[in-house]
Amino acid sequence: MDVDALIDDPGTKIVVCCGAGGVGKTTTAAALALRAAERGRRTVVITVDPARRLAQSMGLEELDNTPRPVPLPRPVTAGGGSRDGQAARVSGDGQDGQDGQGSLHAMMLDMKRTFDEVVREHADPERARQILANPFYQTLSTSFSGTQEYMAMEKLGQLRQSGEWDLIVVDTPPSRSALDFLDAPKRLGRFLDGRLIRFLGPAGSGTFRLLGAGMNMVGSVVGKIVGTRFLNDLRSFVAAFDTVFGGFQERAERTYRLLRAPGTAFVVVAVPDSDAMREASFFVKRLAEDAMPLAGLVVNRTHPLPTGPGADLSAEWASTAADTLADTHPLAVAALRSHAERVRRRERELWLLERMTSTHPDTRVTEVAARPEDVHDLVGLREIGSALAGDER
Repeated sequence: MDVDALIDDPGTKIVVCCGAGGVGKTTTAAALALRAAERGRRTVVITVDPARRLAQSMGLEELDNTPRPVPLPRPVTAGGGSRDGQAARVSGDGQDGQDGQGSLHAMMLDMKRTFDEVVREHADPERARQILANPFYQTLSTSFSGTQEYMAMEKLGQLRQSGEWDLIVVDTPPSRSALDFLDAPKRLGRFLDGRLIRFLGPAGSGTFRLLGAGMNMVGSVVGKIVGTRFLNDLRSFVAAFDTVFGGFQERAERTYRLLRAPGTAFVVVAVPDSDAMREASFFVKRLAEDAMPLAGLVVNRTHPLPTGPGADLSAEWASTAADTLADTHPLAVAALRSHAERVRRRERELWLLERMTSTHPDTRVTEVAARPEDVHDLVGLREIGSALAGDER
């Protein structure tokens, strides 16, 4: 995968980093955003990682729902230079510079605050006040399954519409399944438009407008099951939210179309183990089915073999030699067995990669070798960006 060609292309407006939890999506997104800024793009990266690793790696005390400028060293040349040999420079305060200088902003999704913004935008002040104060809404906006993924897409739409940045990099939620990012908006929409919600809507409206007293009787039974207070809160929420729902759905569909637009590129992130690669394979297949543009696959924490004398020894040969020298050369035995272990681990990684590429032959792959420690500053992010772009190979 030619990462620099991707982020240098002015037609690339959105890069979405997806993958299973714990595979390095946050670090990958931050490294891509930093490299893009250093190569002249006005970039914002949005994370939904509640562990605040993005803020820490960028040297910020904290991040919130508003993009903040990231202070970058000055002057900084884009690692390896741009494709035409001209190195981009970045201003020291993260703001736009002169003569094509880039900038970098970062933010962390505040799920409830984003949901509140949607409500205020689509409802009149009094109705918005009723919704925001409703106990059922407060639960829905903070803990309902799929809300975080939907709000990530909502915030993406807001950032794109603002026109302040020419590249948006999205770190998707740490979900059990990478597919949740694509499925959650429809799932949340089905819930809000479902039969139970419509049944609990204002009497005399919708599909159940002819039920009259029968609806009240059924509602009484439901109230005994879930609690009268909860049912009343839910009914009040539905009554107030009814007029908001159309705009809610419309924005979800608009953002979903944005994800399919030519200016969007998906980067699937994985690590070289069976579960993560299987998840990545599912996601690549889903992107193809939904006609969403895939830039490629990033495989983090790989273990390429060192170069130099003895690097081409097979695991079997090294193990046999270690057994032969077991009683005479303990240091050589330790080195040989360590080499055999590294070779077997690399063979396993290559087998997983080959299986992935044979299933999805058009998928471009970039490996990022494992680091001795976690990334915790901009220098580390820059190194990851260089590895993504192939500067280390």
